[in-house]
Amino acid sequence: MIQKIILAVALLVGSQSALAQTEKYQEGVHYVKLNQATADTGSGTIEVIEAFSYACSHCNTFEPYMQSWLSNKAENVNLHRIPVGFGRRAWELLARGYIAAEMMGVADQSHVAMMDAIWNKRQQFRSVENLAEFYSGFGVDRDAYIAHFKSFAADSQMRRSQRDVQLYGVNGTPTMIVNRKYRVSISNAITDFNMMLDVVNFLVAKETVVAAAESEVVEGEG
Repeated sequence: MIQKIILAVALLVGSQSALAQTEKYQEGVHYVKLNQATADTGSGTIEVIEAFSYACSHCNTFEPYMQSWLSNKAENVNLHRIPVGFGRRAWELLARGYIAAEMMGVADQSHVAMMDAIWNKRQQFRSVENLAEFYSGFGVDRDAYIAHFKSFAADSQMRRSQRDVQLYGVNGTPTMIVNRKYRVSISNAITDFNMMLDVVNFLVAKETVVAAAESEVVEGEG
C-alpha cells in the first residue's frame, strides 16, 4: 500500500514537472493564476466559466468563436456563464435577465438569439417587460418570467455572480476562468480570440492531467 501511494505521488509530481517544462503558454504572460480553490466538479470534469455581458460589443464579436469552441471542446469540460454588471444599470438589467432565463431553463437556447437581437436587430431592452417579451419567444410565460426576475432567488444569484466576478479579478469582458484556478483574457500577449481559446484549451489539458494524477493518488490511498 505504501508503495502504491509513493508511486501515485511520484506520478503527480512527475506530470506537473513535465507540464512545466513543455508549456506552450506561460503563467503571468498568457494567463493569470488565481488564489481560489479549484472547482470540485468530480469525475474528472473541468469547469470553464465565461464572464460576459450582452451589453458588451466584444462579447458579441466573441460569440461565434465561443460557439465554435463549444462544438469542439473536450468532453470533460463543463461550461458555465456568469453575466456581469460592473455596477452599470443597463448591464445589470441584462445580467439579471440572463439569470431569470437560466432559472427557467432557456438561457442556453436563447443566448445567441439575445446577442443577435441587441447587436444585429438593434432591439433595446430597458425593462423586465421588454425581456419577458423576448423570452416568451422561447416558450416561457411572461408573468412567470417577471416573477423569477424579481424573486429572492434571482437576488441571491445576482449577488453570488458579482461576488465571483470580484473573486476572479474580472475587470473586462469577455474573460474565461478555467477550473476557478486560471483567468484568461485579451492582453498584450493574447492578441485575438482564437489564441485566447487556445490558451483555455491548454489550461483544460493541464488540469485534466493533474486531475488524473490526483485520482491515482486517491486510489493509491484507498
